[in-house]
Amino acid sequence: MPLSPLPSKHVLTEDIVYRKVTEDQKLLSRRLLTKTNRMPRWAERFFPANVAHSVYILEDSIVDPQNQTMTTFTWNINHARLMVVEERCVYKENPDNSSWTEVKREAWVSSSLFGVSRAVQEFGLARFKSNVSKSTKGFEYILAKMQ
Repeated sequence: MPLSPLPSKHVLTEDIVYRKVTEDQKLLSRRLLTKTNRMPRWAERFFPANVAHSVYILEDSIVDPQNQTMTTFTWNINHARLMVVEERCVYKENPDNSSWTEVKREAWVSSSLFGVSRAVQEFGLARFKSNVSKSTKGFEYILAKMQ
């Protein structure tokens, strides 16, 4: 029986807004995602109630079959007044074992909120680390089920 991963509960929508195969055979895609976003109480006062509980994220991806890599770059497009979180992931074959995949993940958290930008950045980084830990566990769970 094939395994079909269940969608993440925090992902509300996922739309492909652009997709193209380049002349050098790379697949370029842009997706718009809507996710739930549990803001801390102190941040909710900056946003209307209907806006504070979801975040819109753009994800650009490049699939390069020749180099056997996939690169994703994501960033939030709302709540940017409070904080911007950017992430880049590069997936590639492990040079020592071709049946393994490596990922290099980098993230940047910034805030221009006067007077509290450092506290907001520290909060964003802590939240990002927690979410990465959860997503890694979910990814490992799916991989284990596939084996």
